[in-house]
Amino acid sequence: MLLAPSCWAVQFVEVAEQSGIRFRHYNGQSGEKYFMETLGSGAAFFDYDNDGDVDLYIVNGAALPGCVYEISPINQLYRNNGDGTFTDVTEQAGVGDTGYGFGCAAGDYNNDGYLDLYVTNFRGNVLYRNNGDGTFTDVTEQAGVRDGQWATSCAFGDYDNDGDLDLYVAHFADFDPKDNPWCGLKHKNIRAYCEPNAFKGLSDSLYRNNGDGTFTDVTRKAGLYNPIGRGLGVVFGDYDNDRYLDIYVANDATENFLYHNNGDGTFEDVTFMAGVGLSENGMPENGMGVAFGDYDNDGYLDLTVTNYADQTNTLYHNDRDGFFSDLTFATGVGRESLPWLGWSIHFFDYDGDGYQDIFAANGHVLDNVEEVGQTGTYPQRNLLLRNLGNGSFVDVSDQTGPGMQLIKVSRGVALGDYDNDGDVDIFINNLNQTPELLRNDDDGQNHWLMVQLVGTRSNRFGVGAHVLISTAVGLQVREIQAGSGYLSQSDLRANFGLGPQERVDQLEVRWPGGLVQKWVDVQADQLLTITEGEQTLKAGWGPPMRPEEKR
Repeated sequence: MLLAPSCWAVQFVEVAEQSGIRFRHYNGQSGEKYFMETLGSGAAFFDYDNDGDVDLYIVNGAALPGCVYEISPINQLYRNNGDGTFTDVTEQAGVGDTGYGFGCAAGDYNNDGYLDLYVTNFRGNVLYRNNGDGTFTDVTEQAGVRDGQWATSCAFGDYDNDGDLDLYVAHFADFDPKDNPWCGLKHKNIRAYCEPNAFKGLSDSLYRNNGDGTFTDVTRKAGLYNPIGRGLGVVFGDYDNDRYLDIYVANDATENFLYHNNGDGTFEDVTFMAGVGLSENGMPENGMGVAFGDYDNDGYLDLTVTNYADQTNTLYHNDRDGFFSDLTFATGVGRESLPWLGWSIHFFDYDGDGYQDIFAANGHVLDNVEEVGQTGTYPQRNLLLRNLGNGSFVDVSDQTGPGMQLIKVSRGVALGDYDNDGDVDIFINNLNQTPELLRNDDDGQNHWLMVQLVGTRSNRFGVGAHVLISTAVGLQVREIQAGSGYLSQSDLRANFGLGPQERVDQLEVRWPGGLVQKWVDVQADQLLTITEGEQTLKAGWGPPMRPEEKR
């Protein structure tokens, strides 16, 4: 078992303001305790201008009845300058949506070589088409994806393997601010945010890409209509390695959903058969964020979900037979996560040792948590669990730098190597506060490999593809995912930690369209661009698709 030298060799340093990110989230609170005030917003790392470094889009809230802002909050786009700093280009790019925003995802839905952007709001989402010149156009109406409900997380994925990206939108509840219930301790006249089961759930929506710039709502046709959910987190993931993307949804105060892709345009709800709907004790939990990732390097995607305080973050191990085992406490995740209220969660190899670790963003729902008699605090520190490589995790938050010591009310998280130095950095959108950009400063002892995909038959950015490497550390797999965690989107490039290995024995890409490509003896410490069907590995960032190649 080859592990990195010391977990404290990596230090996370908060650099948001010095990097030029001057954003503040606003939740519109006025004392009326609208439940939407608690959810916060997400963010996206994506390279909108194809210059080889990931830019940053941050979603904001808005004023609610009884709240007035002198300047209306807007979503903001920050262009990566390539030198560790960002520039606010919201106005010139035309993406400053002023709706009450929650989530976002980036995907090239029209396969023109430029990443488009979808933003979820309370009653009215937005699809921005990337014009390829640094600007975007709002094409929501003509695309048919306005939605109009209380939307939370979203994700792009080619569920029918036809070469273009479809869209899944999670919905929270059927709620009208004009009918806002009073919750709390009435005998003490202490008002608090309501429990989620005070609101009637909604079905999520699946939009099929028609290939002509429009989408069709196929929720019922695909077998996904389910009105009992209160969806907060969603992720596409091929958990059974059959080349078709499945869907997992984290629901608040009801069972979570695992939908198996039948490969014929329909899905089957296999939640209870697979064992991923409830806690280890068979109880529904308050699911917030969700992630697929292979933490034990066996080639199959495992699953993790954040939950309310005193519920733990659940870790489901993929048993490779269509079933999962709840190993939350067996791996140490239960013990370490029990005190916290988790939101966004991610598998990623923060220290480059070849094993995926877990990061969870924390913060309570109740801003008067002590007043209403619950345990815990409103702002909380976040949680970094190091994968020891033996099936267990340990909390290293207090050993990995000042960025991990910050105490805020965290919500959405995007991961990405914004400074292109081979390690993964963390952006955190905090509720009603300024955000954090945690730069990953390591000691350079471990090697890495980053892979960017260019689809030709498959969708342009290879979303849904599995990238696998083999080294002395073992097998590692990354699935390219456009939307995961909670309300957010991470870097579409696959990042691998290699430990002390200076070369990769074998690199393999399994494309959504069915093609499998392999290379041997690949040099470490570089970004590779792999084009579907081409055997030549290109060092560096791949160019956008030429006009004559666009479909």
